[in-house]
Amino acid sequence: MDQCHHAEDFISPQIKERMKSIRHTIAVMSNKGGVGKSTVSVNIAVGFAMRNCKVGLLDADLHGPSVFKMLGLEGKKIFAMENQIMPLEPLPNLKVISMAGLIDSCETPLIWRGPLKIKVIEQFLSDVEWGDLDYLIVDLPPGTGDEPLSILQFIPGISGSVIVTTPQEVATLDARKAISFARKLNTPVIGIVENMSGMICPHCKEQIDIFKKSGGKNVSLDMNVPFLGELGFDPQIVDGADAGKSVANSSCSDTVKKQMESILDAIENYFAPEEAVQ
Repeated sequence: MDQCHHAEDFISPQIKERMKSIRHTIAVMSNKGGVGKSTVSVNIAVGFAMRNCKVGLLDADLHGPSVFKMLGLEGKKIFAMENQIMPLEPLPNLKVISMAGLIDSCETPLIWRGPLKIKVIEQFLSDVEWGDLDYLIVDLPPGTGDEPLSILQFIPGISGSVIVTTPQEVATLDARKAISFARKLNTPVIGIVENMSGMICPHCKEQIDIFKKSGGKNVSLDMNVPFLGELGFDPQIVDGADAGKSVANSSCSDTVKKQMESILDAIENYFAPEEAVQ
């Protein structure tokens, strides 16, 4: 893992120049699939766009891109103009890029080895016309392989990572690995989001802790990283994502919407000292 400590060797001049126009770069990570990482990525991006921030969302999950589906862009194609890749803009203040905009259909598998995937990641960072952004949110695939490693090494001075987990132990064990991975790559950990954290029964109105409780908070305490908040399990989030709607635009409960706003506040507060200096 000695390569992890020499990230400057991996950064191209084109990426360095492109990143100069982006104030904060945030990698949304998990070391385990199925914890709702893409859901959290999309809602962070949409949430900041709705706060009048200029936001880019990069779907770096090349084999399982889902961001386009969640934003109502399924079937849309991205194109190049004057040697630049043009992102789509599904909402005001939000630009999005995904492999889903380059493949033939949502059912087309991407059968690539590492070197080709790394080249595409590099192109997404160097050739996409993001313009000036307040935030670039990068939705990483699960694990600690080619795509996450490339993103954390290619982006100069990456602002930090958000770790997504669910409460149960099989997920929090992987969250600990994701935190250690980020630290080995000298990437600050902005904090942990505990997704699917309880559900309000539609019949008795009592909370049901489907996947246990407080696993993410316990990891944050044990590993000395901030806890950004909980995001409750709500079937309307699932329906909204399938219909291309974010939490803010779905019919999910006000409690979950407030939880998402609290997570956005926590991320903003993380950068507050830096903003004050500027």
